[in-house]
Amino acid sequence: MSVISCATVVVPATTANLGPGFDCIGAALTLYNEFKFTRHNEEGVKIAVTGAEAEKVKTDESNLLYQAFVKLYQYIGQAPPPVKMSINLGVPLARGLGSSATAIVGGLLGANFLAGEPLSRLQVMELAIALEGHPDNVVPALLGGCRLAATGLGVEPPRRQERQEWEVCEVGWCNSVVPVVAIPDFELSTQEARRVLPSEVSRGDAIFNVAHLGLLLRGLESGNGDWLRAGLQDRLHEPFRRELIRGFDAVYSAAVAAGAYGLVISGAGPTLLALTDRSQQEAVRVAMAAAWQSEGVEVDVRSLSVDFHGSRISTPDS
Repeated sequence: MSVISCATVVVPATTANLGPGFDCIGAALTLYNEFKFTRHNEEGVKIAVTGAEAEKVKTDESNLLYQAFVKLYQYIGQAPPPVKMSINLGVPLARGLGSSATAIVGGLLGANFLAGEPLSRLQVMELAIALEGHPDNVVPALLGGCRLAATGLGVEPPRRQERQEWEVCEVGWCNSVVPVVAIPDFELSTQEARRVLPSEVSRGDAIFNVAHLGLLLRGLESGNGDWLRAGLQDRLHEPFRRELIRGFDAVYSAAVAAGAYGLVISGAGPTLLALTDRSQQEAVRVAMAAAWQSEGVEVDVRSLSVDFHGSRISTPDS
């Protein structure tokens, strides 16, 4: 078997939670990070970064892409080869669009490919979930589409850094339902967004989320606007996180008034995600931008699509 010396991995951004699907559902979006891996003859790792916010990315061994790369080699019991990594950023950092998930998935896939693909996609997925701590971003980043993930029968709740067995199902996404993302010019760390969450919830709130997640799944599949309007509601994380996002109420009201089915926090935020019918996407995009700008926040608002392909790997010869 010939040794592969170079590979490029393209990983889509993701939006997670979708309202009531906290830590278990996510969708891949048509926004990408690109990672190129090249073996070299010098020791260690060399990392070059291009794209928006490139100066914020670490270029030493603490880089998350490299940590994931090393993790796969450790998992298969081999020493990682010296490697050059080129990162081209298209996914904003610390905005709730799965930038860290792209690094984890990209690092694992790049390592697996250079190692001769000893792990299946399922094994890579389980390792990615163990590194991330939950499946909502890494699973759609790897597999594409909208995905719901849960631990398998008899499996204990996931603990960080342990390999788990997962049941993952694709969630149908009607092509008339358009995700519109509003990306503000400020960051919100996942740690801060998790810090504000309560450690316990009431039975009523748990039942509310179970019911509304079921309605959301049917709404996404069918495009039924009434089901989507109701199904996007949440009581587990958004009531607490919205206070961290300046202008949330204004953007929410503007999106709904312009015809969106609803608006939710993308991942841990601060990006806000509206779901709308295709015919209303431009009105919703303009309204969200104007609302946030009126709050003194510069914002990039984009109408995107769901990426159904997931991560892609190529070589110079492919």
